[in-house]
Amino acid sequence: MSCVRLSRTCCAVLLGGILLAGCSGGGGGGGGGGGPKPSASGSASPTATGSPAATGSATATGSASASASTVPDKAATPTALDFTYDPARAPRNRADAQRLARAVLAEPDSWGPGFTERTPYLSPDGYWPVLPASCRWETGALPSTVLHSVTGYSEVPAKGAKGLLQVAATVTVHTSVDEADWEMAQTLEEALRCPDQTLRDGEKVTGLFSIGTPFGVNNNFTAADSLNERGKYVRAGVKGEHFYGWSQSRVGPVTLAVSAKGSAGHSEDEISTAMIRALVTMLNRTQAELEVKQ
Repeated sequence: MSCVRLSRTCCAVLLGGILLAGCSGGGGGGGGGGGPKPSASGSASPTATGSPAATGSATATGSASASASTVPDKAATPTALDFTYDPARAPRNRADAQRLARAVLAEPDSWGPGFTERTPYLSPDGYWPVLPASCRWETGALPSTVLHSVTGYSEVPAKGAKGLLQVAATVTVHTSVDEADWEMAQTLEEALRCPDQTLRDGEKVTGLFSIGTPFGVNNNFTAADSLNERGKYVRAGVKGEHFYGWSQSRVGPVTLAVSAKGSAGHSEDEISTAMIRALVTMLNRTQAELEVKQ
């Protein structure tokens, strides 16, 4: 099995500009439970409309490659995604979208050892945050082009010298591939127009940069389209700035996102590896749900 299909394999991954060894937690469906943003803070994802970009393949200056991008052996560099999307298997209604979203959502152990469910664990039904010109996240209405979106919140509780590490995974099922592309484009430009964002009272991210990569660009060999955001997380009452990351990929009409808010005692490498594990798990599960049956 090649690094392109990452189930049960460990592959070199370039995430946030750091070469890491990322391992998936296994493939099958039916587990824990975009997508909503910034979900690690308890807010969800961007709207799928209003972006001037037509697809999520736009790029931004800065650094890094898209999330969960593998760096395979040069002799085996893939020329096409090792996945064939079957439109007939895509959800057609809200009930089907809910089933798929919960089947592929990364549960706490998808992130790695030590992660547990936060309370509440799942986002409210119909929850959809938007980022207005104020650059402060607000709750909006679920777009008509979204069949279902859900976020699962996990954490590593504070212990000793290590602070609370909060992460989130989001699955958003759109009515079409084009609408999922719109969400990718919208997410990409949010960091460009709002490099400093207020997540909620007392929580901010600063210095955000964003870059998007379609398949085959910047070592993205795992998804049709991927993007990365990186910045610094600041929380009232907590000393210093800490890592903030958001990574998102698209498989057919489904977008998959992971986010993390760092804290004292947790290195960027550690957090990035956890993000890779969770995102790769969801990629594998979604491909299994939507690929052409052999």
